[in-house]
Amino acid sequence: MRQRYRSGPRRALCSEALVGLAAAAAVTIALPGAAMAIPPPPNPQPEEIQQASDLVEQSVSQISALIAQVAAADQQLAEIDEQLATQREDANKALVDLQNSRDIAASAAAVANHARIQLDSAGAAILQAQERFNKFLVAAYRQGGTTSSLSVLVDSIGPDELLTRSSMLAAVADKHNSAMENLERARITEANTDSAARASQVSAENALTESERKKDEAQSAIAASLASQDSAVNRIDQITQDRETAQAELDLARANVAGLQNQREVYAQQQAKREADEAASREAADTASQAAADAAARAAADVAAQRRAAAIAEQERPHTQIVDESVQQGHAVESAPIQNPAPSGASDGGATNSGLSGNAAIETVIDRAMSQLGVRYSWGGGSANGPTVGIRDGGVADTFGDYKNVGFDCSGLMMYAFAGAGISLPHYSGYQYTSGTHIPTSEMRRGDLIFYGPDGGQHEALYLGNGQMLEAAQSGDVVKISPVRWGGMTPFVTRLL
Repeated sequence: MRQRYRSGPRRALCSEALVGLAAAAAVTIALPGAAMAIPPPPNPQPEEIQQASDLVEQSVSQISALIAQVAAADQQLAEIDEQLATQREDANKALVDLQNSRDIAASAAAVANHARIQLDSAGAAILQAQERFNKFLVAAYRQGGTTSSLSVLVDSIGPDELLTRSSMLAAVADKHNSAMENLERARITEANTDSAARASQVSAENALTESERKKDEAQSAIAASLASQDSAVNRIDQITQDRETAQAELDLARANVAGLQNQREVYAQQQAKREADEAASREAADTASQAAADAAARAAADVAAQRRAAAIAEQERPHTQIVDESVQQGHAVESAPIQNPAPSGASDGGATNSGLSGNAAIETVIDRAMSQLGVRYSWGGGSANGPTVGIRDGGVADTFGDYKNVGFDCSGLMMYAFAGAGISLPHYSGYQYTSGTHIPTSEMRRGDLIFYGPDGGQHEALYLGNGQMLEAAQSGDVVKISPVRWGGMTPFVTRLL
């Protein structure tokens, strides 16, 4: 079922209340609505009945035309929603690429710094060797008087001693020259290394600039689509309001034609249906509330899962960080390399890097996801540790205050759920789509990830089984359980456990 964006005040949900948010009001499940009863009209006269009959015919024709207009407007808004979903996930991708570029820049800076240290060391060694050789020459000169090394040869007693002294001088000189040549070659090698490291650093900084540009382009595209979306929403609102007005007139006309007794029968039927719908709604809400509360309790008690998630969170670079504190005045400063664990997990229930496998790992992931039912949606929000503030998009997300309220978007929720099983995921649905084994949707099972849009770049959800999935859908909504939507789904689900 397609979701619409609506403006207007909504209640903010605090991260401290995550476990308690399993109440029925916070769990969104499609349930039949209760119809409003229409009070019985006065007993009509014959001419009133005829007038009502004429009004029925007019209202039916009017409503048919309005229904067609609403359907067309709904289709237009659905297309805009799909474009907006793609643009938002493209912005998420740009932010992930931005953080990767910063890692490359930091590593290049460290390599360049190391090369410079080795180059300085080689230069110092050459100076020391030169100084020792100079001392050697001075000593040789002093020992030989004013004739320097010639005195060594002239003062020789005989040919044998002459050859011996000459060989010693030649050996010492050759050894020193060889050492000087080796040190000079080392200095040249280190200079080349320094040049290559500088080139790598320039390339990494260029990649960082390109990521920033892509992020700006994605956010500009989101802002550009808002005018079309607002126009479609306003058009649907007006047509829907007209249709509801015509429907009310039609209902009243039909009630007048049917007469007072028929109206009483209709009222009784509507009342019985309303009561049945309310009972079904309460039962479904109670069931969902209990399931959410049980999952929250299990997730809160699973200390091992919390530790695994905390370990992954320590390695994550903040997704919403725009300004890199390790880069100052356009130059990367040396910093310890960040070890981001790659997404892990094996197909067909294989063991994860946490030691969990099969149903135990799947249920740990689902418990963590279910424990967040009712937490607000915040675009760009969520990490391995839980909900976080979102990011600005210049439009819908800002209207709902996602950038200042904690919550999850679709990929952030899955990061939190799978971190409990020791699996680290990137904050972008398109990358998560390729993080595991692809399984045909006809073979999906509990714990698989469902994706929407080209290459999974629009949205994702966690399959719970029995045609149900858990998702963080859009701004203004909350983490909820929904029937599986097959429209726009990718041909494969992703299996990480």
